[in-house]
Amino acid sequence: MKTVTLRDVVADDVPIFFSHQADSLSTQMAQVAPRDEATYLAYWARLLADETAGKRTILVDGTVAGLVISFDRDGVRELGYWLGREFWGQGVAGAAVKQYLALEHLRPLFAIVAEHNVASRRILERCGFREASTNGDVLRYRLPPGR
Repeated sequence: MKTVTLRDVVADDVPIFFSHQADSLSTQMAQVAPRDEATYLAYWARLLADETAGKRTILVDGTVAGLVISFDRDGVRELGYWLGREFWGQGVAGAAVKQYLALEHLRPLFAIVAEHNVASRRILERCGFREASTNGDVLRYRLPPGR
């Protein structure tokens, strides 16, 4: 059994995160366009400086596997996560999100997921999120207060 842990993000993690988000299958599953390296590094520089944003690196047996973040957008708190493809299908994201929810206490908490990303939808549902709205092929999930 692999050990999934979270720790604070350090600058050396960001190039690994960049490579994960540059993977074409990952961006297709998340239904987002990849960022070029300069844009991605600037985004993370802002995120690392933002004390209101939650950010944790996901480790699998000590290896950087991805990230979990929470941030304010359009007046609501959102959760996001991203794993390197080599860690998909192993229960890593579900374990990481569950651990993160114990750290992030702001509710309600929302998450956006592509409708075709069934695995990510299941992760959210297992963690207590419920579908709140649909905008085309993007679903918005909500974790209510008390969860």
